[in-house]
Amino acid sequence: MLYIVDRRKNPKGKSLGNRQRFMRRAKAQIKRAVEDTIRTRGITDISSGDSITIPGKTLHEPGFHHTRRGGDRNYVLPGNKKFVPGDRVARPQGDDGGAGGSKASPDGEGEDDFQFTLSRDEFLDIFFEDLELPDLLKKSLKQTTAFRTARAGFSSDGTPANLSLVRTMRNSLARRIGLRRPKTQEIRDLEDKISALQAKAEKRPSGKLTKPDEETLHALLADLEETKRRMKAIPFIDPIDTRFNQFQQIPDPNTQAVMFCLMDVSGSMSEQMKELAKRFFMLLHLFLHRRYEHVDVVFIRHTSRASEVDEETFFYSRETGGTIVSTALDEMKRVLKDRYPVDQWNIYAAQASDGDNYSNDGVKCTALLAEDLLPKCQYYAYIEITDEREAEIFSSTEGETALWKAYAPVARTNPRFALKRVTKAADIFPVFRELFAKNRAEKLSGAKV
Repeated sequence: MLYIVDRRKNPKGKSLGNRQRFMRRAKAQIKRAVEDTIRTRGITDISSGDSITIPGKTLHEPGFHHTRRGGDRNYVLPGNKKFVPGDRVARPQGDDGGAGGSKASPDGEGEDDFQFTLSRDEFLDIFFEDLELPDLLKKSLKQTTAFRTARAGFSSDGTPANLSLVRTMRNSLARRIGLRRPKTQEIRDLEDKISALQAKAEKRPSGKLTKPDEETLHALLADLEETKRRMKAIPFIDPIDTRFNQFQQIPDPNTQAVMFCLMDVSGSMSEQMKELAKRFFMLLHLFLHRRYEHVDVVFIRHTSRASEVDEETFFYSRETGGTIVSTALDEMKRVLKDRYPVDQWNIYAAQASDGDNYSNDGVKCTALLAEDLLPKCQYYAYIEITDEREAEIFSSTEGETALWKAYAPVARTNPRFALKRVTKAADIFPVFRELFAKNRAEKLSGAKV
């Protein structure tokens, strides 16, 4: 019969098996709770774990019970002085019918919410399930290759600091058993028998043992001498037993990426639109951290002029003005040239705008994208944020914005450029999933880079 023992360490004393079963069972509720966390976090601090709350009513355990249909049953209700068989019992009202929770419904039912803490890896695994980056990684990421230390088995020589005590003692035990090295207890037993015979001789008037006892004593002394000799000849630990942990240096390319966040902050962009853009940028930053060890974030905001700013200024500055989108693309081109060599960095960009632009600026934007930026980018996503009331108008060709009309031809000819519309917070995650779905990444993998 085959026995399988799960020896994985439980996290912080908790049952790992029960935890995994619970997460599989409450996966839908956990996933919804995880998606809600992007509303309250900054872009660069979303990658930590989180405590999520799950409605208690979704966690009821299945069980067997008697059906209420058919069968003869008798009930005994203690303390009943009011009802007779056949009466219908009214449901308790107010707090009398709660289930122990602090929130009771008008019909007397209540449930406590269940709080569950996710680790960082669990949080990210659930958050980005079924998503994938386009497989367009650069082959030469850095001229200098970093190395990481990895276990490479055991060796018979090495430094004392790398001595493997467990493996050394295991080899020592196997050698001693194979060579039948005497145990310390065997020597003690022989010495006890010899001492007993010598004490017996001292009690006799002649001070001597009988001939049989004397022969036994000589045999025991010979056995003791041979046993001690074998113990010295077969040491407890021999140099051939020692084993040392062996390590080797494995080349590990220092993968890194930079994410450009470009946003229109002109007067036509409301605070609600900026909040929608923040959620999308937050998702993209977290997603890149799953693929790359180091991710830089560059914030570029623009009106009729563009500048690189910090995150606080990017989202919350009240500066407004006209709209010239090409200034942001020019600023991105400058930053790339100054700080991010194409052969060392994987470059991603996301642009958020309401679609307004200076009438004669569309041609320049198209040229900058096609000739200067897209050849250097792994992926470029344009998110157009529109008002819900304008969504129906902009769904038609006649209602397209100036920027959308300029970008649409580029999207049709370049597979690394994508454009989507967002009208409300509920659209952010579906649009993000569509942009980075695995089937889309597989299509891009076959495209020429």
